Amino acid sequence: MLLQLNIQNFAIVKSLDIDWQSGMTTITGETGAGKSIAIDALGLCLGDRATSNVVRPNCKKAELAATFDIQKNKSAQQWLTIHDLLLESSNECILRRVISAEGRSKAYINGSQVPLVQLKEVGQLLINIHGQHDHQLIVKSSQQCKLLDEYADHQPALDEVKHYYQQWHKLNKELNVLQQSKQQREAQQQLLQYQVNELNEFSLQDGEFETLESDYKRHANAQDLLDTTLQSLQTLADDESFNVLDSLRHCSDSIAALARLDNRLKNIATILNDSFLQVEEASADLKHYYQELELDPQAYAIIEDRYSTALQLAKKHSLSPEHLVSFHQSLTQELTDISNDETRINAVIEELVKTEQNYQDCALVLTSSRKKAAKKLSKDISKSMQELNMPHGKFHIAIESHSNNVTNISANGIDKIDFQVSINPGQALEAMSKVASGGELSRISLAMQVILADKVITPTLIFDEVDVGISGPTAAMVGSKLQQLANNTQVICVTHLPQVACKGHQQYFVSKLTDGEHTETKITELSEQSRIQEIARLLAGNKITEHSLANAQELLAS
Repeated sequence: MLLQLNIQNFAIVKSLDIDWQSGMTTITGETGAGKSIAIDALGLCLGDRATSNVVRPNCKKAELAATFDIQKNKSAQQWLTIHDLLLESSNECILRRVISAEGRSKAYINGSQVPLVQLKEVGQLLINIHGQHDHQLIVKSSQQCKLLDEYADHQPALDEVKHYYQQWHKLNKELNVLQQSKQQREAQQQLLQYQVNELNEFSLQDGEFETLESDYKRHANAQDLLDTTLQSLQTLADDESFNVLDSLRHCSDSIAALARLDNRLKNIATILNDSFLQVEEASADLKHYYQELELDPQAYAIIEDRYSTALQLAKKHSLSPEHLVSFHQSLTQELTDISNDETRINAVIEELVKTEQNYQDCALVLTSSRKKAAKKLSKDISKSMQELNMPHGKFHIAIESHSNNVTNISANGIDKIDFQVSINPGQALEAMSKVASGGELSRISLAMQVILADKVITPTLIFDEVDVGISGPTAAMVGSKLQQLANNTQVICVTHLPQVACKGHQQYFVSKLTDGEHTETKITELSEQSRIQEIARLLAGNKITEHSLANAQELLAS
């Protein structure tokens, strides 16, 4: 429940602290005093849009803070816990709003700055405000559906319908994209199939091009390899007149002999001997290479053809030959994906059929629940209308369902809700907007709000002049209904009716003070005697008489 509201430099309020109590609190005051100013401040604490003109003139900023007791409000506790905003050492939740004179605003929950949307989210779990113009909304089909669903309390059924609607919408969107691109995809598939077939036929293996390139170079330069290798063998070992091996052996032997005479030549002798052994080994390996080197024109032709084809394909696809294999793999995968798209179209169509059926099944369950709730709600509102000075009033909720019609699929089901009323005897039921006057709409709206209030989980309900256009015995009945509602819920009601004001367990009075230059609004809690004076003022106007005072005492006593 709401515990406290602190207002600083807001509109014509300089500073105001209001402590709220359980039960029903009524707020009254003179015309133009700003009876709804506390409700407006609360609205900003709950995330309403702020403008710069809400800041008191000549002030830099307005500050508003609302404190709630959430000890018994499990939904609010859970929300705060999820968002890491719960005060572990306290059962309170403090919503704060700071608005600068330039129109900028900051929002806080329990001292932590938060986005404005979070104020709105948690606010819906803490308080519910019914404004004086709410009756204008109930003629709209969407609002009527919302009110019926709140009364029926079938959120799981709504969630299921919404789930299948979202799934259907997603699948339908995917199918449209797939079908729209089908022609383009078919042309792409033909090109890819040709390219993949060409590369499949060539069938280049991973690492094969590097081998091809090496073999091609060897065969293309085979004669040079043979001639140069033979010439090198002659120089190293085979020339009888002079070769490197004989000369190196002779030199090594000579230095080795001298090293026996002078140790300083020992290291040189070792180097020469090692050199001789290495040249001898190189000569043997070169001879083996020469003997194995063959000129095979047929093998060369095959290698040259495959190597040339690889280069041509690489050039055709504007890439290096080394990347042909990975390119081939990517084209194959792309072709597979396109083929899968065709398969996906059929799969999506099947999924759509199943989803539509699931949606229809859930929507029919929702329709059944709505019809059941509509029957009871119609009866309750009809009774309440008759109590609110519409003795022949009848209320009916018409539900028109559009099953098996894809064009009527929506997140809220397949039903069109229409609130119908009959005010006078013999009058046929018609849509509210065509039959009811503004005052009658206001009373019907109030009847709904009182009935639906039992269904909402918010622990605080605020009624901001919802009794406009009501008077006499009707007003007394409205007051009694609100008081009855306050047995289980904190009710705060801004009113101008004495029959409603007297039903409050406590009453606040709003006054406006001015010194000619500055204006300020004050809100004070009325004592028992002050309440008599205020109720008398509401009954008789500014000229309070003994008769009006007696009537006020009688109203309060009742």
